[in-house]
Amino acid sequence: MAKQVTLTIDGKQVTVPEGTLIVDAAKKAGIDVPVFCYHPKMEPVGMCRMCLVEIGRPVIDRATGQVVKEADGSPKVQFGPKLETACTTPVSEGMVVVGASEKVKAGREDILEFLLTSHPLDCPICDKGGECPLQDLTMGFGPGESRFIFDEKMRMDKHVPLGELIYLDRERCIQCGRCVRFQSEIADDPVIGFYQRGRSLEIVTFSEPGFDSYFSGNTTDICPVGALTTADFRFGARPWELNNAASICSQCPVGCNITFNTRREARSGGRMVIKRVMPRQNEAVNEIWICDKGRFAYHFTEGGGSGNSERLTQPLVRKNGELAPVSWDEALQVVAERFRQAGSGLLTLAGGRLSNEDLFNLRQLTQGLGGQTALYTQMAGGDLVAQVGVGQGTNFADMGAGSAILVVASDLHEEAPIWYLRIKQAVERGAMLIVAGARPTRLEKYAAHVVRYPYGSEAAAILAMLNSLSAKRPNLPEPVQALARSPELQAAAKAFAGAQNGLVLYGSEGLGLEGSQALAQACANLLISTNHIGRANNGLIAVWQRANEQGAWDMGFRPRTDLAEAMKSARVLYVVAADPAGDDPSMAEAGEFLVVQELFLTDTAKLADVVLPVEAYTEREGSFTSGERRVQRFYPAVPEPAGLKADFAVTGQIGQLLGLDLEARFASKVMLRIASQIADYAGLDYVRLAEVVEQWPIVGRGDVYYGGTSYENSQGLGVQLAPAAQRGAAVPLAWPEFASQSHSQQASAEGLLAAPINRLLDRGQTVWPSTLLHSRIPQPYVALNPADAAVLRIPSGAMLQVTLNGTARLAAAHLDENVPQGVVLVPRSMGLPIFGPAPVEIRRAEVVSA
Repeated sequence: MAKQVTLTIDGKQVTVPEGTLIVDAAKKAGIDVPVFCYHPKMEPVGMCRMCLVEIGRPVIDRATGQVVKEADGSPKVQFGPKLETACTTPVSEGMVVVGASEKVKAGREDILEFLLTSHPLDCPICDKGGECPLQDLTMGFGPGESRFIFDEKMRMDKHVPLGELIYLDRERCIQCGRCVRFQSEIADDPVIGFYQRGRSLEIVTFSEPGFDSYFSGNTTDICPVGALTTADFRFGARPWELNNAASICSQCPVGCNITFNTRREARSGGRMVIKRVMPRQNEAVNEIWICDKGRFAYHFTEGGGSGNSERLTQPLVRKNGELAPVSWDEALQVVAERFRQAGSGLLTLAGGRLSNEDLFNLRQLTQGLGGQTALYTQMAGGDLVAQVGVGQGTNFADMGAGSAILVVASDLHEEAPIWYLRIKQAVERGAMLIVAGARPTRLEKYAAHVVRYPYGSEAAAILAMLNSLSAKRPNLPEPVQALARSPELQAAAKAFAGAQNGLVLYGSEGLGLEGSQALAQACANLLISTNHIGRANNGLIAVWQRANEQGAWDMGFRPRTDLAEAMKSARVLYVVAADPAGDDPSMAEAGEFLVVQELFLTDTAKLADVVLPVEAYTEREGSFTSGERRVQRFYPAVPEPAGLKADFAVTGQIGQLLGLDLEARFASKVMLRIASQIADYAGLDYVRLAEVVEQWPIVGRGDVYYGGTSYENSQGLGVQLAPAAQRGAAVPLAWPEFASQSHSQQASAEGLLAAPINRLLDRGQTVWPSTLLHSRIPQPYVALNPADAAVLRIPSGAMLQVTLNGTARLAAAHLDENVPQGVVLVPRSMGLPIFGPAPVEIRRAEVVSA
């Protein structure tokens, strides 16, 4: 517990921890000190001087070291001759702060007068108008007129694209440095900075492409003026016209809390549309930040009445070989009858973007008919996460000295950028980071230990760490024993075992279902053996490829290694929120009858006998379970389109036609059923998911100059589930099977081997509809080592014919020295059929002349 300090601010006594800055102490006491450059998430710099206050300190007798008293016994306070900055001055015992004196008022007026000398008077057309700190503080503290000559105003460029996503208006910039400092301190992407000096100072980008950062959109939230705006929102609406709806980002397993800003507009036919995505504060999840994928890749939800022609709007049934529009009643009757006939021959294949409520109803329907379920994913281990996942109360913000974090088979910067940020910050607080991977990643910059292994030896590397601590399995295969002899691996294992808290994040790079299950088991063994389970800030996190894959595991879905064969043999195949045919043509063969429930007419839907259109998650309510097993609720952002239904409602109505007791009207009632039947979710309901507590820093729309334009959280922080280990269940060790050779050894013996990797911005169905991101999404490519390319006579950038799983596709060649020899890296969701490690053939594509 930090030592407490008591001081007086504007006549109000305040007690705060020692080291607190005056501006923060005032905020905690409900007193607002105006700021421009200061932000509670960044180091203070005192650049703008807007927070000037008078500070008095108790007079100390030099001889005795005691506080000098006045005649009435109160401490004698001496004020400094000059105003001081509240954002750089820490509190001290007995301090007296005055922020409302004439001297302070005059100082703030002068600061604002200087800031406005060259600021354009374009508030009526500025995107920041209505949520602009400069506007608000000028009205509250500024002079009514300026003494500066109009002709001496600086004229600067007003529409400068720092990149494809962010625009800069140099005339509006007040040079507070927030954007530059965010990119340097928080994101560690120093791709923008100051150029020139004095009144000619301006922001420039140093990267190619411009403003090359996955976190660039956050600078528009913290910019205190309208200097930085997003290409997606600029000149699109005024802040006071916007409604807001709390939601959860559906793009990755972090579960960032967001707010959809919406309005009804004429150019969309009078419909309610989403205008922008903003962060919503949740200090245990994403704090007040989101990545650019979460900010800009929401356009796939548009349609179903909002104007996106790609969205399905009515049920389709195949008649005379063609899909024809029909009524819901007819489509559901056809599906119900086919399901009844199929019985145990029904296979339900579900994707990880579905909500918990959707997945629960799908599972109940399929079980009620005696059918089988399968999860459409390339990653396994969710059962182990439920057993030894992170304990309740886990928060990366609480991890520092004494904590160890192991990241294996995952490029977090590409797969879960906010976790990347939060782990980086934990390291800055003293946490020890261990990164285990087959190739270098950005996260290694912050690692105390780096463990390198060949592709295919992911689980072996983790078990080698365990075996180096104590010979649990002295008869392990030679590849494991070879890894265990590595001094770096031994040091990493010893450091992890000796940490007070230990947390493991495992991913799916280079892995398929069997490999990721083995890796998850190896990680669980390491955590169990080092006693890093069953409590907060300890346990296992899976870096899933989709937002709610952990929820799918919790609802009882499991992936199948024989999925293609199971799809062919099913009497009826029910595919929901998945496109196996689009991902791999070899997955296009279904059973006797195919039902697809989707947002779009995907490649799989084009083959279907019945297509059922559904609402996007922005058009309904539900819940997701994040990678940290935090159940969070999302709310409708726009009205539900006529003619569409939520996934759980469609499944519920099919079940009712078959005589099953399924809820088909309210997602909240489905959650009650989940709570009564899924032990880990016991006691949950939508009321509990909507509960909030006070968070620090205090962020709100009432004082956007302090924390930026992020939204405060008044709609729910979610509930973190307790893993089995925390509930007292025994979790035994188990030992995965090992291949006799690593992938790299197989490659050298048999030819090149493809290893799947994940990219943040890909060509998947939830990203590609956002055309603004196209310039940041590369053409389909594969990456290989220059030595392999030289043998094959492949220059960088050459077009290749890549044959995977019997399917040939064109892709560009990227040469990268970090790629191990004999291995070809193939990004998922980029147009190449890759589910796990597989042999690959590559050759120069033939050039066809005109």
